[in-house]
Amino acid sequence: MTERPSKHWRDGVAEEARKLAAGTLTVEDAFMADLYPVSLLDTTDDALGSFESSLGALCNPSDDEVFAAVQRVVLDLNAINDQHDGAGYETGEREELCQYIDQALTDCGIDVPALAARYGLGRYEITDEWRDW
Repeated sequence: MTERPSKHWRDGVAEEARKLAAGTLTVEDAFMADLYPVSLLDTTDDALGSFESSLGALCNPSDDEVFAAVQRVVLDLNAINDQHDGAGYETGEREELCQYIDQALTDCGIDVPALAARYGLGRYEITDEWRDW
């Protein structure tokens, strides 16, 4: 399975904490812990873990089953973003999450470009119907 964006974000927070502890970064220049609070990281991990589980349970899924899994994870991520005052996922995070969803589907054998094309969508538009972040 593809690496979750939240792991990358968590690693960045840890690296920043190491630099703060070592004195190679000032508190004024530190921002990762504010950008990625534990609550955001944990709930995002939970949502992506549920998405991965739902994909793992699908055998030869129909388009409807794939879109249902995508809809669930997007709605979960919408709720998480809302819990963080609409600022949980900024532009970079949004792109990472969309790439993650695409790659997770691809890893499960789903031809994402073909799926999207069957519905008149571009490859990276499969989350757009539900996505608020």
